[in-house]
Amino acid sequence: MAIALRLSRGGAKKRPYYRIVAADSRSPRDGKYLEQIGTYNPLLAKDDENRVKLIEDRVRYWLGVGAQPSDRVLRFLDAAGILERTARNNPNKAKPGEKATERAEEKAEKAKEAEEAKKAAEEEAKAAAEAPAEEAPAEEAPAEEATQAEEAAAEDGPAAGDDVAEEAAAEEAPAEDKAEG
Repeated sequence: MAIALRLSRGGAKKRPYYRIVAADSRSPRDGKYLEQIGTYNPLLAKDDENRVKLIEDRVRYWLGVGAQPSDRVLRFLDAAGILERTARNNPNKAKPGEKATERAEEKAEKAKEAEEAKKAAEEEAKAAAEAPAEEAPAEEAPAEEATQAEEAAAEDGPAAGDDVAEEAAAEEAPAEDKAEG
């Protein structure tokens, strides 16, 4: 028969109280046990001496017979200095599951796309800010040429300007004649 040192729950609803018992490993949690070897009251403060009570000589007897303590009871025994508990390492415990990993990857991908879009917008803004500065002198150049052409026309005399004025007057005159007649 395999013997386990484990907790057996008692107490009222939402007011747990545990017996530390030596029981057949096949028996139910709160069922028949061989011997009660201590108590555990989780409602008491962690530094309270009545939180965990053990009958050390009976615990040592059952360990000597080959009883296997549960994880929680092994913690109590380690704290009491009866049996040393080896530290466990489960590197996969902190890893997120598949769905959480997928959500994290999607979130990272969206953040990367948003950052790339932001950089592209900044580059376009810089290019737009630099482009008018380059185009402005190109636009000013024809304006300067026009003023230079006007100055040259003024220097040549009224002949160049008169041709344009005469053509405009000639076009307007026949329209006026038709309106009168």
